[in-house]
Amino acid sequence: MAPAALREDDQVSEDSATVNGDVSWWWRDLGGLPTVRAALPGSIDVDVALVGGGYTGLWTAYYLKKAQPDLRVAVLEQRFAGFGASGRNGGWLTNSVTGGRATYVAAHGRDAAIAQQRALNDAVDEVIAVTSREGIDADIIKGGEFEVARTPAQLARLQTSAAGEQTWPHTEVELLDAAGAAERIAVDGALGATWHPHCARVHPAKLVSGLASAVERLGVAIYENTRVSAITPGRAITDRGTVRATHVLRATEGFTPDLKGEHRTWLPMNSSMIATAPLPASAWNAIGWDGRETLGDFAHVYMYAQRTADDRIAFGGRGVPYRYGSRVDTDGTTQQRTIASLTALLHSFFPIAADVPIDHAWAGVLGVPRDWAASVGLNHTTGLGWAGGYVGTGVTATNLAGRTLADLVLGHDTELVRLPWVDHRAKLWEAEPLRWLAVNAIYTAYRAADRAESRTSSTRTAWPANVAAWVAGR
Repeated sequence: MAPAALREDDQVSEDSATVNGDVSWWWRDLGGLPTVRAALPGSIDVDVALVGGGYTGLWTAYYLKKAQPDLRVAVLEQRFAGFGASGRNGGWLTNSVTGGRATYVAAHGRDAAIAQQRALNDAVDEVIAVTSREGIDADIIKGGEFEVARTPAQLARLQTSAAGEQTWPHTEVELLDAAGAAERIAVDGALGATWHPHCARVHPAKLVSGLASAVERLGVAIYENTRVSAITPGRAITDRGTVRATHVLRATEGFTPDLKGEHRTWLPMNSSMIATAPLPASAWNAIGWDGRETLGDFAHVYMYAQRTADDRIAFGGRGVPYRYGSRVDTDGTTQQRTIASLTALLHSFFPIAADVPIDHAWAGVLGVPRDWAASVGLNHTTGLGWAGGYVGTGVTATNLAGRTLADLVLGHDTELVRLPWVDHRAKLWEAEPLRWLAVNAIYTAYRAADRAESRTSSTRTAWPANVAAWVAGR
């Protein structure tokens, strides 16, 4: 049983002006939640059934139908397309997958890791090209990824990271001193920064809703309000009937533990965001951010942000990292203390924004494998496939995963099916309560490390972070 403090989440007081939940501000910006498509009308037969109506499922459906228009493809979604992380994320179309490169090198060698990096770089441009081709206006600006250090220990990690990245091809990482960093984005207290060009800002809900429409135009059936409870060879079992298919592909990311037999496959990690009201021109004159770069930092409990098309700051980070028993939220509501901590961090980055209201706060879950490395694969004997475990860096990786799954299903022998993340397997997460204890110990230690580093001029990483990395298996 969960500790009592975890059984109820803190809620925003009723007199708060901040909307909390309602899935995300991204959907609110589109005029509210979408009209839900029809549910599965009963048992059907198709060639490919995709379980999950987020980026992974939709990209896979898109490339399957592009390659073979007569293929019968169905997408099964328990709420609506983009209800999960695809409609709630920070909008980083970037060229990385958390935890990947070291895993790839260890298992497949340096050349394989280089091939994966090149493929992810290409995927950034592929998403941009598809949105142009399909007429999807997703507020995309390829301004690169900008990450800052605000303590001496963060700066040491940033410099080490930059030096390491510069030994790899296709990374193009630039190291900036404090003055150079301030010329791009005036983050208060920034001691240095890195920047690379392989990243674009994107409006997540505009991307996923536009992609869903594009997929429907190709003849893919999207069944919403259809909950899949189990996946077996040749079948996706739902509350509306059974979908029989040659291939059944799991694309459920942070909601994977809800499927029968998958409770320990991936852990649903919580991440939360806030969005300010639009900042006045005077504030942007002081801050800069004219290139619309995505913004991150080198803290252990890191943040992520973007300047939106209508001049808000969308700002995210970890709140309560994990709910006991792999529980997930229903509508994106986050805890009051998380809103407060994110707001305080935002104001420390940009003091000039302290008087700007926080319009919206929300949360979502991301899928975390035990080794923190994403994967894609297909069992040709059973017809069962999967993709995910992106650990929060999936906006680009989902496109690469979708193209790879399509090639695997169609039997195409391409460079994509030989990438090192194909058929990668991670061990299962521990059973409760060990899982809850481990995850909360990790983030308690990371937060302690960040606090310790903020109080010292030492360039050494605080010891609790090393303990957390050991517990995490990283």
